[in-house]
Amino acid sequence: METWTREQWETVMHDSSKALFYLYTPICGTCMVASKMMEVIHAMRKSIPMGKADLNYIEDLAVDYQIESVPCLLIAEDGVIKEKIYAFQSVPHLLEKIG
Repeated sequence: METWTREQWETVMHDSSKALFYLYTPICGTCMVASKMMEVIHAMRKSIPMGKADLNYIEDLAVDYQIESVPCLLIAEDGVIKEKIYAFQSVPHLLEKIG
């Protein structure tokens, strides 16, 4: 999965019918597990644009999007944030949420 800047995310979000943005921090143990899940999701859903970013480097996005914690998966549809997922329960759960 490619690392995106905020600008890349917002461009993809507005240009795609569906897009995913995975936010994490490198010292977060839960994020490490979630990152592995997201790699599986990326391999299974290649048609959906998805990127990732270390939230430490895009703090303004955390404020503007009201990110409460990491890991966080932003799901956007038609340029609008549809859902923020904080509980990465399992790959099947995430696939169901993504649709």
